[in-house]
Amino acid sequence: MQPPVSDLPGAQLVARGLRDLDRGVESVESLLVSIGAPRLRDLGWPVENPFPSPEHRLYERLRAAHGDAAHTRYNALIRRLVSFERAAAAVGAESRA
Repeated sequence: MQPPVSDLPGAQLVARGLRDLDRGVESVESLLVSIGAPRLRDLGWPVENPFPSPEHRLYERLRAAHGDAAHTRYNALIRRLVSFERAAAAVGAESRA
């Protein structure tokens, strides 16, 4: 039995990011989804109009909000995105088996 996509690690971040992208809102989540756009599309998510240079924009947003902790927060967000992508790929592979 497969877990629902909402149970995957980072699913809330990705869902918020997709919603914000649809509305044209630049947020931490929409920038994160923009970073993962190629992989997320490969996994079947419709990522439309990702922001350009999302890595730099996300880091600058985090730096403005968190100062010296920006690097740690940036890396944690990227790890959550990668965890989501890997889990989604594994669920997709199981459903195709």
